[in-house]
Amino acid sequence: MTAVTNIQKQHVSRLTTGAQAALITVIVGAVCLVLEGIAPWLVKWPAAWELPATQWVGTFLDWFLNGIKPAARLFSDLMAYPMNWANLVLGNTPWPILIGIVTALGWYLGGLPMAALGFIGLSFVLASGYWAESMNTLALVAVSVPVALVMGGAIGILANEVPKVKTFVQAVLDIMQTVPTFAYLTPLLLLFGFGPVVGLIASAIYAAPPMARNVMLGLERVEPEIKEAAIMSGGTRFQQLFQVEIPAAATQIMVGVNQCLMAALSMVIIAAVIGGFNDIGWEVLLTMRKAQFGEALMAGLVIVVFAVVIDRMSGTLATERKRYDRRVVWAMLGFSVLFTAAFWAWLPNPSELTVLDPMADAIDGGLTAFTQANGPWLDALKNNSLFYVLLPLRIGLDQAVLPFTWGFTWTPAMSYGLFAASAAIALLMTWRGHLTGGLIVLILIGMLETGIANLPWPFVLTGAAALGWVAGGWRLAALSVGLLCTILVSGLWERALLSLYLSGAAVFSCAVMGGLIGLASAVWSPIWKVVRPICDMLQTIPLFVFLIPVLMVFQIGEFSAFLAICAYAIVPMIRYTRHGLVNTPEEMMEAAISSGATEWQIMRDVRAPYAAPTILLGLNQTILYAFAMLVIAALIGTTGLGQSIYLALGQADVGLGISAGAAMAILALIADRMVQGFAEERRKALGL
Repeated sequence: MTAVTNIQKQHVSRLTTGAQAALITVIVGAVCLVLEGIAPWLVKWPAAWELPATQWVGTFLDWFLNGIKPAARLFSDLMAYPMNWANLVLGNTPWPILIGIVTALGWYLGGLPMAALGFIGLSFVLASGYWAESMNTLALVAVSVPVALVMGGAIGILANEVPKVKTFVQAVLDIMQTVPTFAYLTPLLLLFGFGPVVGLIASAIYAAPPMARNVMLGLERVEPEIKEAAIMSGGTRFQQLFQVEIPAAATQIMVGVNQCLMAALSMVIIAAVIGGFNDIGWEVLLTMRKAQFGEALMAGLVIVVFAVVIDRMSGTLATERKRYDRRVVWAMLGFSVLFTAAFWAWLPNPSELTVLDPMADAIDGGLTAFTQANGPWLDALKNNSLFYVLLPLRIGLDQAVLPFTWGFTWTPAMSYGLFAASAAIALLMTWRGHLTGGLIVLILIGMLETGIANLPWPFVLTGAAALGWVAGGWRLAALSVGLLCTILVSGLWERALLSLYLSGAAVFSCAVMGGLIGLASAVWSPIWKVVRPICDMLQTIPLFVFLIPVLMVFQIGEFSAFLAICAYAIVPMIRYTRHGLVNTPEEMMEAAISSGATEWQIMRDVRAPYAAPTILLGLNQTILYAFAMLVIAALIGTTGLGQSIYLALGQADVGLGISAGAAMAILALIADRMVQGFAEERRKALGL
């Protein structure tokens, strides 16, 4: 009897936490499949059990927003003054002087390369014919960024000075950075009305969190010796903070300024949805709606040029201490003024320039010729990806396999055969000592047969609890289930699963492709020399601009939205994968080489395990990027929460907008916490 008990204990001890979580998930999924016919409420949450949460949120917010609307409108009226002054100054300053100022600033910060970047970039804007619209955009950025810097700086300082507030501030910043940008716009539209000022305020709100985070991080990293020296000198707390600690944290704070600038610029097209004034974001929207893709691309490239110039100059200001000869700066400024005075009568009106119009026409013509010549191939790529990959993931093989797509109909016998094959694979893997892997195979094949959008809600909740338990313990499991239950009872569950399907497919594609590109870049440096500038460009392109090329080639549809999400979200995966693989400690590499390991063995057994935490952080960023892009992609053919947010904006339905935005933020927050939990587990395993 004792021997039998010992054997049972040994088997129980072999059942790891991951295996236990996977086994419970498999059991719940199997029960849901068996009882689907007699208990349909296990598959689909009954409408009678839903709470009118959207209406409750809308009613409360209408009451609250109406209460503060007078103060908000007063603030809006006050912000109109600096906005108008910025428009007046930038709109009436002669273009040679503005180009000279940017070129001179580039020289001062980065020498000839930076000056050339500023000159060529602004010259492109001038030649595009969008100079006036670009100046209106710069005016919005010029006013919204100081507001965001003050707001973010104040929040960061408050969190640093009052430790009790810090946790709350970090939670609010997490929520603000996971709530889709479109969700901000609906309540702002009700508060401030329609116009450029509300776009300015939306940009400032979106750009404030990066500044707050970097201020908090910079003040945390100030050396204790510096703080002690400030205290020993007898300074007041105000003097210690503003004369010692903030200057010591200046480099990190300037990184926050850089991120704040880029965040504000990335909002200009989104703000144009409710701003509706003559800026470059409005031009992008207008030309996209008219299917004038050549002009849309030109307008989008103008935003890209601004993003690249601002990113490089502000990044250099944050990280580089070297400054170049001021005499050259004054010479450039003087030359621009003299040039303007000498050729004042002959200076062309920048809005009437048509230098790049032939390029826009050529793009439209080339696009038409390309699509006509390659139409069958493009349609085949789009339809095959949709019918054989995306649609089965969405609604399952039992509904996606039809005669007009696959050539035959999926039958129950095929489902039984698929489950039997997956069970055989799982048993084989278990026999070889991979119980957890075998159970995961069962789960994945079951999800493929059913479809993510049709998954039973008990299975989803159990799976989330299991992942949370493995990644971060019972607290994360309880948090995940609790947050998902709020979506379940609010009536947004089906739309949340649709969002989960498309973002999940994009994240998986980015993880595979980005991981392979990052691996190739780490192994062979010439590949990184090609990939790096592409990644830099993709990271500076505002979200909306990603829609233009996919619309040009594949038109509106779910496949186009999928490609746009992948293009935006793949960069972190590439960067973090390469960074993790190339930063393996030298002593580990030397030990592996001296033991006679091959390159492949070193990559598999040394570099990859050590890089795992970094790669997981890249996956975390990819997930957040995918959710951020999901709402923008709703403009070109997605369904789910993103579409609900966009429709709520058009209908001024603040309840639906906030509820759908909160639901998407919940999905992103849960994924973020789980991936961070797995990354932390890997760091502990490596002793980091």
